[in-house]
Amino acid sequence: QVQLVESGGGLVQAGGSLRLSCVASGRTFSTYTMAWFRQAPGKEREFAAGISRSGTNTPRYYADSVKGRFTISRDNAKDTVDLQMNSLKPEGTAVYYCAASLTGTMVPGQPARYRYWGQGTQVTVSS
Repeated sequence: QVQLVESGGGLVQAGGSLRLSCVASGRTFSTYTMAWFRQAPGKEREFAAGISRSGTNTPRYYADSVKGRFTISRDNAKDTVDLQMNSLKPEGTAVYYCAASLTGTMVPGQPARYRYWGQGTQVTVSS
């Protein structure tokens, strides 16, 4: 069982930055694939960024829409996974969710592949 709690959302102007953080409770955090998803009003939940379980050269993956602007990182000593978001755009307004799965070294993009979810944190980007 893993519990996830996100923080760091808020209101920011277009072009600004926010850093989201997700704290996990439970054992063996380093064995979980971690990801950030987002869901805008009236839209489906979509993959934003993911990071494989820890190992040599831990792989990271990004949606095309955020590549070059978002950075995902994890700290296994603190059981946290962060999402640094730069150059935010109004279309980035959404509830952002932290998710965890036991998929080995794979980082799925489908929400159904993730077993554990946080409650979400609102990010609003004003134009």
